[in-house]
Order: sequence, then structure tokens, then C-alpha cells
Amino acid sequence: MRYVDAMLMSLLACAADPCGGPDALSSCLTPTESAEYYAGWSSAYFDTMDYSVEGEPMPYSDLVARWEWPPWLKLTAYTRETIEATDTLLTLYPSVVEERDCRGFETQPFGRCVVTFRYDAHEGRPCPIYEEFVFNDAGEVTWIEAWSDVDGLRPWGSGDWSEDPEIVRLSARVPGLGNSEGRIDLDGEGMTEAVESDADVADFVTRARDWQGTWLEELEATDQDEMWATGCGW
Repeated sequence: MRYVDAMLMSLLACAADPCGGPDALSSCLTPTESAEYYAGWSSAYFDTMDYSVEGEPMPYSDLVARWEWPPWLKLTAYTRETIEATDTLLTLYPSVVEERDCRGFETQPFGRCVVTFRYDAHEGRPCPIYEEFVFNDAGEVTWIEAWSDVDGLRPWGSGDWSEDPEIVRLSARVPGLGNSEGRIDLDGEGMTEAVESDADVADFVTRARDWQGTWLEELEATDQDEMWATGCGW
């Protein structure tokens, strides 16, 4: 009975500690690197999209995901292999990324940026974006989340973009981003429970199981001119 009691106590302790298992949320992690590290790699991410800059390989985790809120196309990459491939494809759509303001934080997402893209195909008109980066204990990027930085599409309210508590981010609700490796398990117990109660998490899981297929469906269903005009505030 002592063994059974000990096992029961251990299970109860794990259940009571939302940061103690593989399904921990991103808020469970604390920085293992400096604010400059997080700000630097967050800025370096945009070098992969700027043809005027020769960037370094990004420290992506193997299950890194990139989520872009509408009017953009939601899950636009999942896994390191595919995000690196899409970064390469972006060189076919030339842009420069200027007016960068990237900062490191003590709470997740550890890296956050406001930037302005200028695309050659759109006559260099400015496209302002707000983007966040979740890191794991190894300093790898596990989650990238982007919004348009235009009226009606920003995730923050009347406060400052860097600290506004009103920001509602998907990264804070995806189980697994808060374990030490920031690894997502699409079939994990915590993910299954989250899917049942959170429509955005459910949408992410559906797309992650076939990110290329769902991305193409989203692309085909989207009016490209309207997407750019709305997302960039033109």
C-alpha cells in the first residue's frame, strides 16, 4: 500500500503542476539566454526575407511552427525542414525589411518585433507586421506568430505592443511549447483536451497534420489583391 500511495501522490503532484509535464504551456519557461540573444535572433529571422542582407542559419527547433493570423494564411510552415524551404522560396518574391524594432523579454514570447516589409512586386509600399518568437531552453525558435500592424488587426489594445496584457496569442495556448524542448505532440493528452475547448488550437492541429494541403486550400480561397491591401493597410 505504501508503494501505491507513493505512486498516487506522485501522479497528483504532476497533475497539480501544469509546468511539470510534456504538455506544459509556453508561460512555464524562463529565459536561458540574454534579452540581446532573443532580440538578435528575432531580428535575424527577417534577414531570411530581405534580399539586401546575407543572413545566418536560424536556430529553429525541429518542430517549429509559423502561424500568421488573417488576412494572412494561418499555418504557413511546420517543422524546421519546411520552414527553411519556405524561407528559400521567399527569395523569389523580393523584399527588404526595414524599420525593425526587436526586443527580448523575461516572459514568453521571449522575442517580439515590429517591422516594415517593402516588396518589389508591390512598388515598395510599406507592409507593417508585428511578430513574436517563442524559444525553448536550448535557445531554439519553436513558434513564430504574426499579425498585421494595422488598425483592426493588431493583437494589442490601447497599450504598448511590447507589454500589453490584452494580447491574445495562440502560442500561449498550445500544449508542449512550455516543456524544455518546446516540442508539440499533436496526439498528446494535453493537446487533445485543448482541441476540445479551444477552436484556434483545434484549427492549428488540423492544419499541422497536413500543413501544405491546408495552406494551398487557404491560398486558393483567398483573393490575393484583397489580402495584401487589407494586411498591409493600403
